[in-house]
Amino acid sequence: MSDEHNPLHQALAQKLASLQAAGVQTLARRKAVEIVVEPAASPTATATRPQREVAFPAPLVAPLREDLMPRPKAAPPAGPAADSLIHRPFPTGLPTDAAGRSELLTQLNDQVKSCRRCEHLACMRTQTVFGVGSILPRVLFFGEAPGADEDRQGEPFVGRAGQLLTKIIEACGWKRSDVYIMNVLKCRPPDNRNPEPAETANCREYFERQFEILQPEFIVCVGTIPAQALLETTEAVGKLRGRFHQYRGRKVLVTYHPSYLLRNPSAKKYVWDDMQMLLAEMGLPIPGKG
Repeated sequence: MSDEHNPLHQALAQKLASLQAAGVQTLARRKAVEIVVEPAASPTATATRPQREVAFPAPLVAPLREDLMPRPKAAPPAGPAADSLIHRPFPTGLPTDAAGRSELLTQLNDQVKSCRRCEHLACMRTQTVFGVGSILPRVLFFGEAPGADEDRQGEPFVGRAGQLLTKIIEACGWKRSDVYIMNVLKCRPPDNRNPEPAETANCREYFERQFEILQPEFIVCVGTIPAQALLETTEAVGKLRGRFHQYRGRKVLVTYHPSYLLRNPSAKKYVWDDMQMLLAEMGLPIPGKG
């Protein structure tokens, strides 16, 4: 096909002819360039900005740098909420005589014996360990959980740590029967491990009810687990000891667990300091001091 019969050439020739008729003599050849979107010119600008070639910009979303990422604020140490039980007084109307309290404690102990809230502990226990001592106590010693000896005998603090606790009690001028002794858990954890939070929660109803029935004037928390459970805190013994705390209108003293003293005999002096503070608060003489 000749150029004169090529439709494309015919259309181009017609276009050129129409441009010539319109007075266009020459056509400028432009170099192809990238289209660049420039910011809008200010109203006062008159100069036309030249077109220019640009490189592709860096990605708008750069990889995250962990060292520049915001850090979450550390949660404040857990403490008792405003509506926590530890702020409420003990209920009124409960028996204050030995016979009435004994009956309530027997009923509660029967519930504990049949408890299977922690099925894994219930399957392994020899028996539950409720509590022993005076049911009209001025002082209550609150421990962690039964060990192997306690699980076998059904009485708290009868192993090596219990024997040391007995010596501490006697050093204050009391007998075990003058105070009440109980634990957070009523069943022995395997291998004497620390109680798990769920286990403590399951036993909370029982030990709080014991406190309501006994209503001791002073509570001595021996060790981290009972102190944190009773006072609803995450602080360790070292920060809690040396001063009195409050639980439902009662004064709470925190000191080291006897098992800790067996591993760290030098800490016995701190426990004795705590016991002297307790005796002074109770208005009792301190043995060995004139």
